[in-house]
Amino acid sequence: MMLRRILAITRARNLEFVRDRSALGWNILLPLLLVLGLAIVFSGDNQPLYKVGVLTQATAQLPDAESEPLMGLRFTQFVPELDPERAIRLVERHRLDLLVDFQARRYWINTTSPKGYSLERILAGLPGPPLERATVTGEQTRYVDWLVPGILGMNMMFSCLFGVGYVIVRYRKAGYLKRLSATPIRPAEFLIAQILSRLLVIMVVTCAVFVGTEWLIGFPVDGSHLSLFVIALIGAVAMIAMGVAVAARTTSEELANGLLNLVTWPMMMVSGVWFSIEGAPAVVVWLARCLPLTHLLEAARAVMLDGVGLIDVADHLLILLVIAAGCLAFGAWSFRWRDV
Repeated sequence: MMLRRILAITRARNLEFVRDRSALGWNILLPLLLVLGLAIVFSGDNQPLYKVGVLTQATAQLPDAESEPLMGLRFTQFVPELDPERAIRLVERHRLDLLVDFQARRYWINTTSPKGYSLERILAGLPGPPLERATVTGEQTRYVDWLVPGILGMNMMFSCLFGVGYVIVRYRKAGYLKRLSATPIRPAEFLIAQILSRLLVIMVVTCAVFVGTEWLIGFPVDGSHLSLFVIALIGAVAMIAMGVAVAARTTSEELANGLLNLVTWPMMMVSGVWFSIEGAPAVVVWLARCLPLTHLLEAARAVMLDGVGLIDVADHLLILLVIAAGCLAFGAWSFRWRDV
């Protein structure tokens, strides 16, 4: 009977999944980690209404409300800023409503910002020594302009990690790698070939989507398109190498899926795909700095929105190269052809 055969196959597959303790563990653990991560990112009942940057030194503490009454303003997020030039650019882009330098007794405001206007009126009514006023101008960055690099980067992330990591595990499971092991090809050569193949596909698709969305939406690109291409290329190599590292010894497709999700979901949440992580809890910022997508997006947005060059984002590119080299070295060292 057909139903009996269907139930027998269903039972066998369920037993296979349950007996794969590693895959079962990831399926239970991953949702818990995602819920905890989102709880940390969006913690707090009273979300801030204003965002104020405070110029400070690396080791200095922000002043308290007794010495600076502005610091006692409720529903306001105070973000320490170490780089004055970068902080002023954030005010120009409406990503900071106000920038204050208490040591120099000066503040910067964007004359086209409604929230900045409200904060300036509040600041004028606070007690204490007055602050010197400085103005900047600049149109507000549309959310879509800020979001485009995040969407393209997220698409690259999934294509890089699943397009290599999951495929290699499937090859191993099907015995394809076992047959390759009888040939003169070395693990490093096989992995490099996989990286080059996936890299070609990803770069062609990403460039085509970028050109199409730029023509349809008309988002600004203040920097060089060539710089964006180089950033995308290095970022793709880093994320493909991460996929290789995950798949180097994994034999179960379910486990590979869980591990790849464990890598991709934190990047979706804290790497700045949908929202800026400025002012987020320190543990969230630390986690974001460990992820390649964060550096890819920050470098790409700096080129697109601020018009900087590759030299200005060299630190992000260097981190991406280190991640790529480390993951590829680990993948080549730990790679195995057979599933046993």
